[in-house]
Amino acid sequence: MHYDYPFDYQILMSAYILFYLLAAATYIGLAALMWRPLLRQKAPAQQLSGSFRAVLLVALVLHGLGLSQSILLPQGLYLGWAVGLSAAIWLAMVVFWLESFFLELNSYLLVLLPISALACLFSWLFPQGSFVVAAHNDWVQAHLVVALIAYGLMAVAAVYALLVLFFERYLQQPATAQQQRPIWYLALEGMPPLLAQERLLFRFIRFGFAALTLAIISGSMVSAMLTDRWLPLDHKTVFTVLSWLTFGALLLGRRLYGWRGRAAVRATLSGFVLLLLAYSGSHFVLDVLLQRG
Repeated sequence: MHYDYPFDYQILMSAYILFYLLAAATYIGLAALMWRPLLRQKAPAQQLSGSFRAVLLVALVLHGLGLSQSILLPQGLYLGWAVGLSAAIWLAMVVFWLESFFLELNSYLLVLLPISALACLFSWLFPQGSFVVAAHNDWVQAHLVVALIAYGLMAVAAVYALLVLFFERYLQQPATAQQQRPIWYLALEGMPPLLAQERLLFRFIRFGFAALTLAIISGSMVSAMLTDRWLPLDHKTVFTVLSWLTFGALLLGRRLYGWRGRAAVRATLSGFVLLLLAYSGSHFVLDVLLQRG
């Protein structure tokens, strides 16, 4: 089976592609500014300048316009694996932009900016998807918004978990090895202390877990209204519940036993991979690898 796009959708594609390409170009330009000092063996700036924040905001606005024009169509809500992933990353970047006013998170931009650029390009290169059933239903719309928020927060947590892991390994290196100053070490030197990073990581996990809980509850209500089944045993439900259990166990272990370090990182990444399989993995296999609808 292949996708049959309405003629109106093909016309709208040319409009939102421009926003995606402009956003990707802006992300890449900002990433180049962030990486240039590292290539010269210099540590990145500790604080973002006002002009950098302003340009980053422009990139977020362009990215958001691309998403709105590719998702909110006259026929209803149009979603696919690439645009869903792009929307989650956009939400993650918005959260980062707001958090950057209170914490020094510049080093995270070295990773987040290229990822955001790729997300824009993927939305353009892989537009396959389908219209959401009963998209005009208020409960369906609320569920989709909450699910994307949970997805975005857990995406940020996964990126932070990777950087915490790299930073912990950096701290365990001998002083002589750190003095060689490879590019990644220079990037890690500008990061906050490890305990502050872990507190931030668990803050995102707590908010993401709350949003994921609401997404499961709202999804169950929507399923009951549309199909008379509270929890359909499909891949999306199974992987979402497994992800929720993983993050719940991590938060409980943190509370009772003080879990941190590599154990927390592994649990965070495992939970996010399960969530990724629930919302994007199967769609990627069907839309791209199998070319099916």
